[in-house]
Amino acid sequence: MTARFVPYLPKDREDELRRIARALIAPGKGILAADESNASMHKRLDMIKMENNEENRRKFREMLLCCGKEMSEHIGGCILFHETLYQKANDGVPFVKHLQQNGVVPGIKVDMGVVPLAGSDAETTTQGLDNLAERCAQYKKDGAHFTKWRCTLKIQQFTPTYQAMIENANVLARYASISQQNRLVPIIEPEILPDGNHDIETTKEIAEKVLQFVMHSLAIHNVFLEGLLLKVAMVTPGFKCPKRNTADEIASFTLSALQRRIPPAIPGIVFLSGGMAEDEATANLNAMNKLPNRPWALSFSFARALQTSATLIWHGKEENQKAAREEMLKIAKANGLATLGKFQGNLKTFASGKNTFVADNAY
Repeated sequence: MTARFVPYLPKDREDELRRIARALIAPGKGILAADESNASMHKRLDMIKMENNEENRRKFREMLLCCGKEMSEHIGGCILFHETLYQKANDGVPFVKHLQQNGVVPGIKVDMGVVPLAGSDAETTTQGLDNLAERCAQYKKDGAHFTKWRCTLKIQQFTPTYQAMIENANVLARYASISQQNRLVPIIEPEILPDGNHDIETTKEIAEKVLQFVMHSLAIHNVFLEGLLLKVAMVTPGFKCPKRNTADEIASFTLSALQRRIPPAIPGIVFLSGGMAEDEATANLNAMNKLPNRPWALSFSFARALQTSATLIWHGKEENQKAAREEMLKIAKANGLATLGKFQGNLKTFASGKNTFVADNAY
């Protein structure tokens, strides 16, 4: 009798996860990240001098999420925060229903934020595993079909350490396994923060090491690769590095790191904007999708790079809502074209050229 491993997931569940993952990064589409915690929403609302309270957060989400069927032309999924999953628009319809009716897949941020990693040099891990299975089961019932979990690593003289890389990789793999058991596609986000003055070569070296640990942990935890997405930062120099690289250089360094570490079984890699200006993030994504040897879809999962101009135009006023939504949809369309390597010309937005960098950014 030939020995073999017991299948980790039944075939129908694998098929469901594969189908959801592909829908999120269908050709010309990406993900809107609207999963800021209540605390981090302060940064969004403070830009327009609005108080950070539940009603103002609801109004902000309504501006972003209720864009009609046009939204689904370039947005495949939207990551929500727990509060938002249960809020309603002015018409009394839950935001989740608005997204579903307009062809956008709802998702949910399930980590509980970064915390200090004991015994390290100011490094972090991410909490939230203790009751994750129960929360995932409930979120699936309530309309979510994918999840996101973020870990952060910082490049300093002696970091990230082996301790931090292996701890965060293990946390991400455990999260992914639990998410898949509950029929939710996990988006795995090992974010290398852009803080620092290091050059792009250093970022690439660290990115490869981090991704190596993550892929190893996913294998140990029997995570179904075809039913997940990877979310990473583009390989760029540190924000304080005096040498800035072109979009073509960033694309080349990023793709090289991915080719060396990411198996082709993973259907898609979505990029965070990492403090880049809206037009810069789009240009970099477009340059990547013009390069050969891309076995995965390369798409976007932007928050600030989709929201900033819309937020500034909206300014908390209902009469500005239509113009704000049109601006966000314009940026989403540009990024949808960039996922195909077909964006041409310059993206002129309300916040063009304005970086959105936040030091030690926490969600």
